[in-house]
Amino acid sequence: MNLARLLLERFRWFDDALRDRLAERGLAQLTTAESMVFPYLDAGGTRPAELARRLGITRQSAQTLVKGLQHHGLVELVNDPEDGRSKLIVLTAAGKRSIPIALEAFAELEAELSRRIGSDALSALRRGLEMDWGSAQRLPK
Repeated sequence: MNLARLLLERFRWFDDALRDRLAERGLAQLTTAESMVFPYLDAGGTRPAELARRLGITRQSAQTLVKGLQHHGLVELVNDPEDGRSKLIVLTAAGKRSIPIALEAFAELEAELSRRIGSDALSALRRGLEMDWGSAQRLPK
């Protein structure tokens, strides 16, 4: 199996397990796409266009994800204090309460992964992922 497929399958393993654990703890059952929004939100709020850029999707797709998260009560759109024409995506109180729960679930999954593949393999995986791979735009052809 090629590396790209392995990376995607392992991401799905982690994402599925994380979303299951969060749902078991009473948090909203999100889609993979919805769950991908959270790492790209800034503490003070994020403009929808910036979220779209960070996710590599269209503004319309980002708006759809934000609407889904609004439906779950996890984010809201507020006026941008720096630009009255713009909105910011911010976490609601429920969204903020989900952060420590998610961090606990991350730690549990990392411990489970360590049990499954071994601490040496997990450390090697982490080191490889933490390395600076450089820009994908400058890859030789």
